Amino acid sequence: MLNNIGLPGLLLIAVVVLVLFGRGKISSLMGEVGKGITAFKRGVKDGSEESDELDDKTGDTAKDVTPHDEKDKV
Repeated sequence: MLNNIGLPGLLLIAVVVLVLFGRGKISSLMGEVGKGITAFKRGVKDGSEESDELDDKTGDTAKDVTPHDEKDKV
């Protein structure tokens, strides 16, 4: 369905949105979207750094957490 929208259709949609919301509202909305994307990227970066720090502290080895009773059965 969206494949049939050409350049004239997109321009018409842009004009309607501009008339409905006004230039100032769209500008502030895009600013908020940009801030949200930046915050998301910063959070992902901080999360990966935190994960790396935890791996360094605990080491990359796996711990055996099987109960003693289960170990005897095998």
